[in-house]
Amino acid sequence: DNWRLDDAAGSALAERFGDVVEKPTLRGERFTFEGGAIDFDGAGAALVTEECLLDPTTQVRNSGATQADYERIFKERFGVEKTIWLEAGIVGDDTHGHVDDCARFVAPGTIAAATADSTDENHAPLSANLERLADARLADGSRPEILRLPSPAPLRFEGVRLPASYANFHFTRDRLLVPTFNDPADRIALGVLAEALPDREIVGVHAVDTVWGFGTLHCLSNGIPARRNP
Repeated sequence: DNWRLDDAAGSALAERFGDVVEKPTLRGERFTFEGGAIDFDGAGAALVTEECLLDPTTQVRNSGATQADYERIFKERFGVEKTIWLEAGIVGDDTHGHVDDCARFVAPGTIAAATADSTDENHAPLSANLERLADARLADGSRPEILRLPSPAPLRFEGVRLPASYANFHFTRDRLLVPTFNDPADRIALGVLAEALPDREIVGVHAVDTVWGFGTLHCLSNGIPARRNP
């Protein structure tokens, strides 16, 4: 109900940091997008899902937009040379497939991808994503290194599956904040990320309460380039 306040936030931040507000259009209509729907490696590659951006009936961002339309805008606005399209996000994600719950860049050339065991309803979509990542190429033509993140045991609130995922981590200037869920897999996920980022402090942040809002750390935050820090 308060989406108008959400819509004003970008302009307010731009004014604070002295930036110019750009409002891209697609065939004459305002182009709609959000941060959790895309992840960048900082070297010309991006991750997205078809479920989020191309579904013609559910949570349609840009009616009639094609894969080519998105890739053109990503290139024009973000400098993306290679977009990696995954199939779908995780069960319980009310954004209908945000990539920040299933696969993220941890560094140029390295992707952390969520996995789930065969008893979990996330097993099929996450396995399909891994198959695509196995064939993926980065902007320079190389193959990414794939790190496999476990999934915590399913969390539910009043019978509703919640999108608990270690991939919803958030980078700060010198740390990586990782959601944790009082689950044995917490330690495994933190270890995978610590091994990939030996020069960065990895901090687990209790997120069981936060995920009741259908998101955790990355869903709550967005990074600001260091040159624009207040």
